[in-house]
Amino acid sequence: MMKQTIRDIREFAAKRVLVRVDFNVPLSRQDNSITDNSRIRESLPTIQYLINRKAKVIICSHLGRPDGKVVEKLKMLPIAKELANLIHLPVKTVNDCIGSKVTSMVDSLKAGEILVLENLRFHAEEEANDPAFAQKLAQLADIYVDDAFGTAHRAHASTEGVAHYLPAYAGFLMEKELNSLGHILATPRHPFAALLGGAKASDKINLIKNILDKVDMVLIGGGMAATFLKNQGCEVGRSLIEPDKIDLAHQLVVTAQQNNIAFLFPVDVMVSDRIDVCSNLNTVSVNAIPPNAFIVDIGTETIELFSQQLKTCQTIFWNGPMGIYEVPEFSHGTREMMQLIASRNMATTVIGGGSTAEIAQEMGLVNKLTHVSTGGGASLQFLEGEKLPGVEVLLNKDLIGGVEKI
Repeated sequence: MMKQTIRDIREFAAKRVLVRVDFNVPLSRQDNSITDNSRIRESLPTIQYLINRKAKVIICSHLGRPDGKVVEKLKMLPIAKELANLIHLPVKTVNDCIGSKVTSMVDSLKAGEILVLENLRFHAEEEANDPAFAQKLAQLADIYVDDAFGTAHRAHASTEGVAHYLPAYAGFLMEKELNSLGHILATPRHPFAALLGGAKASDKINLIKNILDKVDMVLIGGGMAATFLKNQGCEVGRSLIEPDKIDLAHQLVVTAQQNNIAFLFPVDVMVSDRIDVCSNLNTVSVNAIPPNAFIVDIGTETIELFSQQLKTCQTIFWNGPMGIYEVPEFSHGTREMMQLIASRNMATTVIGGGSTAEIAQEMGLVNKLTHVSTGGGASLQFLEGEKLPGVEVLLNKDLIGGVEKI
């Protein structure tokens, strides 16, 4: 990784360090409790490192989509309490992220103490990347650390703007994400497979374009398979297709064939009369999809086909479920793929964030995988070959104290 990390900072003692984390954790609709604390746990190494070196740690994050307004159920207090439980230290809170009260709280911090600021998105200026707002955040600290890979693809005030006013370094989670994802682009072990699913082909077209010269096979499942199957001449019932992407899908398949890259689609699928609940569920060949049915999962033959191919691979990247995972009867293909990939303990197995990462967490298989990304959109954009604003502003390895070596 060509960015400086917190290891490159020589002195922390009594320094105020603004740490951007991604504590946008899922909350229960029933009681607003945290249902998955993995994003908090992933940033603990960075926070602990700073505390051990007597820094004054100022944590900032967004939570949900409050659209520039104060929303009671999206306040950071429960997040701060969870952080305190996990790190076994007191964690202070304040009811805003800028202003005189926040400044006073920061000024009162002692070395090794932690303060969690209020939800950044309670201010519309955060998502607008307002320079004045970014400068107010920067005035709270001496050093900026970005450990929020999940928001690195957004040019917001706390992810991009603040780095124009403070020396900016990567935290350990950011470093891990960039190294893990960068590795499969630069030096993957072969055979290398990309297993791609999710709702829409348009979400993955640019990813496929960028990795097609790096992989040995592409396996397509999920709702996006309908667009590719339509290109193959299959009728797909009432499944969503993207007509404007059919030609692009065709071009990708042709390019893969010309370069001896296997491009595999489902050979059978599970279909249902409805997508929100199980109704008249059947497994059919892709050549026999009923006109009034929806594709809701891959079928048993496809599971076997994909499994046999993945068992031969030394590197596997997966993003996007194989079916409508939220409906239990439509989750079988996704679960089978996750179990299979998690069993490949001699292979490099990378999950590209988003719902696929949540499934790995739910199934308790994260520790069986090489890397589970904390950023769905960020990981896709990175693997598409696009620059991430939150990464671009960090100090490069050939910079010392913000001054380029000559």
